[in-house]
Amino acid sequence: MDNNTLLNEVIAKAQTWLDGNYNDETKAEIRKMMDAEDKTDLIESFYRDLEFGTGGLRGIMGAGTNRMNIYTVGAATQGLSNYLLSQFADIEQISVVIGHDCRNNSRLFSEISANIFSANGIKVYLFEDLRPTPEVSFAIRHFGCQSGIILTASHNPKEYNGYKAYWDDGAQMIAPHDENVITEVMKITNVDDIKFEGNPALIEIIGEKVDQAFIEAIKTISLSPDAISRNKDLKIVYTPIHGTGVELIPRALREYGFTNIIPVPEQNVVSGNFPTVISPNPEEPAALDMAVKKAIETDADIVMASDPDADRLGIAVKNDKGEWILVNGNQTALLFIYYLIRRWKELGKVTGNEYVVKTIVTTEIIKEIAEKNGVECFDCFTGFKWIAAVMRENEGIKEYIGGGEESYGFLPETFVRDKDAVSSCTLMAEITAWAKDNGKTLYELLQDIYLEYGYGKEKGISVVRKGKSGAEEIAQIMSDFRTNPPKEIAGSKVCIIKDYKTLKYKNLLTNEESVLDMPATSNVLQYFTEDGTKISVRPSGTEPKIKFYIEVRGEMKSRADYNAADAAANAKVEAVRASLGV
Repeated sequence: MDNNTLLNEVIAKAQTWLDGNYNDETKAEIRKMMDAEDKTDLIESFYRDLEFGTGGLRGIMGAGTNRMNIYTVGAATQGLSNYLLSQFADIEQISVVIGHDCRNNSRLFSEISANIFSANGIKVYLFEDLRPTPEVSFAIRHFGCQSGIILTASHNPKEYNGYKAYWDDGAQMIAPHDENVITEVMKITNVDDIKFEGNPALIEIIGEKVDQAFIEAIKTISLSPDAISRNKDLKIVYTPIHGTGVELIPRALREYGFTNIIPVPEQNVVSGNFPTVISPNPEEPAALDMAVKKAIETDADIVMASDPDADRLGIAVKNDKGEWILVNGNQTALLFIYYLIRRWKELGKVTGNEYVVKTIVTTEIIKEIAEKNGVECFDCFTGFKWIAAVMRENEGIKEYIGGGEESYGFLPETFVRDKDAVSSCTLMAEITAWAKDNGKTLYELLQDIYLEYGYGKEKGISVVRKGKSGAEEIAQIMSDFRTNPPKEIAGSKVCIIKDYKTLKYKNLLTNEESVLDMPATSNVLQYFTEDGTKISVRPSGTEPKIKFYIEVRGEMKSRADYNAADAAANAKVEAVRASLGV
């Protein structure tokens, strides 16, 4: 499609909003874009419709079909309502939970959605104020609802908002439900199809009782209460980065038994503008700067940070020189899995019927820990909805221990079906207390894991390509890798290729080919080399970027070898980057 044709289509699409039953504020914003000499904003706002990706509906706020606004949110909610009415026609009262984060317009979008659900005869449990994403998942199961949504864009920049939809098990929707909801949403071609006039009798405001039930459930996951009791004054610096963890996570830590939670006052200010950070993302070192400074001031034992919707956890620890270092998502998952499996074994809870879950781009050391200890390890696609899908399939058959992904998400329990920074913070504090009880720091515990299972280093690289042209460039990059796969990476021969789009597995050393056993396809490529390096390439499902995941392996014979192993791994990572051209 040439630029003139695209522009004409976009103008025609925008005109339907000007002619339709949209509010004056929206129409004024559209006219401003149409009158501008540069039509980039107009094209970006209307060239496509927002779609559900790995994280649901997510986009920049503003007017247009490709923007988050009351009409795109309204269409999503009306479509979901229509689908729920068709799927649960035999239920006397269909019900949903609605939550929201700290972002600008999140409360507005949640109230709009509550009105639309109730206008369709669906009972709504609406949280009174902002709440962590995992609590919405918990509440769906707690109330026995058929669905739920939360208005959040997780760790995205302040211009974004999003809409995550859940099914009756408290997990994010996967096929066929996500695809069917999209179909229902696409049927709504006129704003007048959306029922905006709510029924207050069907909207129930919820809050404290659910908070307490959630915390009581979290307290049941503790495996080392004695270690907590002996180290209850552990110095824990925690920051919510202006988000929804601000009240519930410190409260959960206190009720778990910890007495010395140190806040970062500037970041306890709830704000969708995230005034103290460029990006409210615990993956970004700068997001933890203020917390680390507070830890230095107070001589803390651990730093913990949750992202704005409190489903992901970032931590920092002191190394052997007393310097504060950030722990990446893979290492955090390693600490969780190692601790959970070890304590389950020590408590006699491992019987051979237990399992853990990781995503395909997460470190392979997790699988090695699990298998060495008689625990099954499932690999799934990126996105916590796939971890939840494994849990659903194994419910009542196998015992779930924990599951996580490299992007700082972990779930150590079954009463939530999404990543959960609330329970993860309490458990990480417990791990810190348990390590201290055993004469170790978290840093030393991580080193000991590497000593037992082999050293690993992971590096995530994101190449950002915004807008329509960026999406096309990302598609071309994936096509090039698929058509012309590398024969060697950083001097090591590629021996295995996994293509999750075609579900083809190929061993280049033996010429063996087979079909990957996965529940769906996904646009992910993986390359495994002879020296143990793993490369994964995939477009992000929620952001305008293509992601490269690099994992290299090394050796350690003692804790003293850690720095040398790390330096060698860093050199290998850079060689891999050079080979890939990223």
